[in-house]
Amino acid sequence: MQIKILSIFPQLLEPFFEESILSRAIQRGLIQIEAIDLRSFTDDRHKVVDDYPYGGGPGMVMKPEPLAKAINALSEPGHPRIYLTPQGETFNQNIAEQLAKLPGMLLVCGRYRGIDERIRQHYLDREISLGDFVISGGELAALVVVEAVVRLIPGVLGNEDSVEAESFSRGLLDSPQYTRPEDFEGLKVPEVLLSGNHDRISSWRKEQARKRTEERRPDILVNKANDSDNS
Repeated sequence: MQIKILSIFPQLLEPFFEESILSRAIQRGLIQIEAIDLRSFTDDRHKVVDDYPYGGGPGMVMKPEPLAKAINALSEPGHPRIYLTPQGETFNQNIAEQLAKLPGMLLVCGRYRGIDERIRQHYLDREISLGDFVISGGELAALVVVEAVVRLIPGVLGNEDSVEAESFSRGLLDSPQYTRPEDFEGLKVPEVLLSGNHDRISSWRKEQARKRTEERRPDILVNKANDSDNS
């Protein structure tokens, strides 16, 4: 997978590529990832990427010319051009799975009050949000999307089965997890996990996953039921 991130602060992104699963994925040749400075696509000596909004109001808006020039130069066939914005569709595991099957993607990070609407309408394929809140720019959102997607690429994680067991992968939250010691401050590991009976353990984990989802995220079960009814 080839991932490009367009930002006015590429230096904020690059250290993240050198750690953990992203670093290993790069070393194994499973992904190529690059943070690209939007300012390199400006034509003036001051490398200006923003201007005052038409109609007045506070804040600045990212200019269309450098964005259009950059997106045109960086676009690849089959690679969606994605804008990170609070106005986009809420990112989830299903979207991560969709993106993980693609050959690449271009992530566009906004700043200030956002980008010129003409870029959104004519130069982008998709808009993604992390949730109903606002942060200063799209860089953190881009990193979240990248990690969620990359870890789904075959060969990135040491144990492929771990992806299947994680929260949201089966439409449920994950079940409770325990490790040594068996007795911690008088709190003991559930007996079923010590039984060695894999069928019992599997049934217990499924039951616990559903119970935890019902208690903490009942909306997931509602959405799952609605999807089944519409299929």
